[in-house]
Amino acid sequence: MSRARSDGGSGAKGGGDAFASLRDRVTKRAQEREQSESRSKNPTADERASALGLNGPKAARAKGRAATAKPAARRASSSKKSTAKGRKSASTAAGRKKAPARPRGPVGRAINAVARLVWRLLRWLFLGTAVAVILVVLAVASLRWIDPPMGTYMVSERLRLGGIEANWRSIDEMGLTLPRAAVAAEDARFCLHSGVDVEALREAAEDYLSGERVRGASTISQQTAKNMFLWHGRSLIRKGLELPFVGMMELFWGKERIIEVYLNIAEFDTGVFGVEAAAQHYFGRPAAALSRAQAAQLMVLLPNPKRRSPHALSPGQSRRAGSIAGGAQTIAARGDDRCFRAS
Repeated sequence: MSRARSDGGSGAKGGGDAFASLRDRVTKRAQEREQSESRSKNPTADERASALGLNGPKAARAKGRAATAKPAARRASSSKKSTAKGRKSASTAAGRKKAPARPRGPVGRAINAVARLVWRLLRWLFLGTAVAVILVVLAVASLRWIDPPMGTYMVSERLRLGGIEANWRSIDEMGLTLPRAAVAAEDARFCLHSGVDVEALREAAEDYLSGERVRGASTISQQTAKNMFLWHGRSLIRKGLELPFVGMMELFWGKERIIEVYLNIAEFDTGVFGVEAAAQHYFGRPAAALSRAQAAQLMVLLPNPKRRSPHALSPGQSRRAGSIAGGAQTIAARGDDRCFRAS
């Protein structure tokens, strides 16, 4: 009887303890749930920092300051842009105010029309000049390989006389006797200068200042440019135009081609042009068959070919012919013909 009671009492006590522990766990879980819900509604600084991907309250505060600064920066930038736009509009307005007003009325319209016409004429003049210069350069350059049928002076004489005598001969066909005589007579420094003999110009200027008879200072290159592209007669304009032509000839042609063209377009009598026609006209033989003396006699004619003849030279002209023949021989001996002598 006593054992039954003791067992029953211990069982009741054990059941009460189990119920109490279960109740405590339920109560604890309820409290934890309430605390979790409270934290989710009111997170701490660390939790906010963790949610933002930062490491702590300081970083959260820095992030917050940066987020707050962005709108302020945007407001400042927009204010600067508006200020710049205001300045630009102000400067534009000032420029518009300073711009001169267009003339109004029929007189103003007439002035504008004339100004536009003048501008168009100047533009077309500039373009036309540029095209002409290009064409002239191309024409001069092409004569390095193309034998010109006539020079400008030959054309004028053909129109005046109704016909001329001219037979083109290359420098190889005419030989070196005539080119050497031409250099000795007209341009002793032909192989040394670049188209203009500055030393000869200086000597001519000294003769002029001292009152002596002025000798011609034109080089073979200048005479070729005159006979080929320009006109005869004393003219500063023609002398000025010679220089660009001489420069192009020296650049594109070379010395051999220059003296070859010169000897084929030089005038030796009325309507007689070139050494081949002159040799046939005066001596009845080709230019390549002329002796040194005959070549020198032809060169004596060049300053005034219409009034001279190799068969009726004055004593002074005969002495000059002998001097030219000796000069040609010296040129051959010293090799001063290297610039036009085929190697």
